[in-house]
Amino acid sequence: MIKQISLLLVLTCLIFSKSLIAQSKIDTLFPVRGFCIAAPQPKQVDTFVKFINEELASRKVNTLILRVDWNYKFESHPELRDSIALSKQDVKKMVKACQKNNIRIIPQINLLGHQSWAKTTHNLLRVYPQFDETPHVKMPEKYVWPNEDGLYCKSYCPLHPDVHKIVFALVDEICEVFEADAFHAGMDEVFYIGDDKCPRCGGRDKAELFAGEVNKIRNHLALKNRKLWIWGDRLIDGKTTGIGMWEGSFNNTHRAIDMLEKDIMICDWHYERPDQTAVYFATKGFSVITCPWRNPKNAVIQTQDMARFRQSVTPVMKERFQGMMQTIWSGAGQFLDEFYGVKTNPEAGENTQSACFKAMFDEIKKIEEGK
Repeated sequence: MIKQISLLLVLTCLIFSKSLIAQSKIDTLFPVRGFCIAAPQPKQVDTFVKFINEELASRKVNTLILRVDWNYKFESHPELRDSIALSKQDVKKMVKACQKNNIRIIPQINLLGHQSWAKTTHNLLRVYPQFDETPHVKMPEKYVWPNEDGLYCKSYCPLHPDVHKIVFALVDEICEVFEADAFHAGMDEVFYIGDDKCPRCGGRDKAELFAGEVNKIRNHLALKNRKLWIWGDRLIDGKTTGIGMWEGSFNNTHRAIDMLEKDIMICDWHYERPDQTAVYFATKGFSVITCPWRNPKNAVIQTQDMARFRQSVTPVMKERFQGMMQTIWSGAGQFLDEFYGVKTNPEAGENTQSACFKAMFDEIKKIEEGK
């Protein structure tokens, strides 16, 4: 009997040891296995929780970025809520599901840029128009691009004396309700910054303005030991690289990369080509994750690249290549309908968000098993 118990203990230890080794390999290859999507509407929360439990957990997703923006019943500034918004109870359902599945949940509110879309002004500038960086640019009845005003999305003025009091109250509240140790500030596609007609920003260095805003947000989060995540496009020279004005900067904000604190996580997105700019961010001293969208073939290449980066660099550089994150740019409801086959778009062919999601995580599994 004693021999049998001893043998059982040895076998248990071996199994546990192998499990730890396997988990170590997974962590070594892809420390971040992420998924980014708009926060669901209240009526979609239960379906989304099901998706967390069944689909994210089964793919060993460990990081969930939820783009909340104004889709929460803020108590600090209720005037900024969407008309239909998540309650604290709704949020806690998602938090509980993530905690059960060891998923780190990180909320996002778009800061600086993306304060409008098409012909719609979003809540911050609608309620507080004095924060508008370009109040002389009027929202069109019918939006077209390109346009004479260079209007893509509005920005708030980073030097307005009252803007951060409101913005940081929202950030603190959303981090607390999501029990988050990090916050995603967006910061992508900022076309309006340092406008010549702005009484505060006019004539200032756009790179310094951008870096100043990013560091200000970072420093505020650090007060409560939270980390900052941002999209990386404004830190890439769009002209010199040929990447262009969407995935890179044409207004000189790219020089801000040398002015930022190095503990900011860079989410490096490229959707049309698998550009290897993760190497650029890592050599600049930043941790970086690569983010595909709806092209499965690109996602597979990007996943292979990330694994190769981590396997072929110095130990110092290795820790900066942090993994992969699938991004979803429809509403959560639309994505869930597509994923579960409720509604499909035959014209999309193989280039869909759900196909890209599956391809990326299938490739991660294949690479891990190959180890």
